[in-house]
Amino acid sequence: QVQLVESGGGSVQTGGSLRLSCAASGSIFRINTMGWYRQAPGKQRELVADITSGGSTNYADSVKGRFTISRDNAKNTVYLQMSSLKPEDTAAYYCAARAKVSVLQVLWNDYWGQGTQVTVSS
Repeated sequence: QVQLVESGGGSVQTGGSLRLSCAASGSIFRINTMGWYRQAPGKQRELVADITSGGSTNYADSVKGRFTISRDNAKNTVYLQMSSLKPEDTAAYYCAARAKVSVLQVLWNDYWGQGTQVTVSS
């Protein structure tokens, strides 16, 4: 199994910055895409950004130009640098990873972290 542990959430004022980290551990053979999702109260979970093992990135339109996703493959860690935060960014942020635990595994499995809260006050 693969465990994902997030850190770095907290409370900031509008215009502030936060950096989220997510470290994957366990019986990891290979990790493909890693990403960040968020879920605000009463809303569906949505993709914020993701990054492939090769470094290709994808962002939600609402965060383009403000958030930057990066990854350290050697550490199995993904980061989300969030700047110019807005109250609408307030949500629980979840790390996700698509991984295999064995060379014999054919299909990729999706794993989730426990979530970290980000609160932006006006």
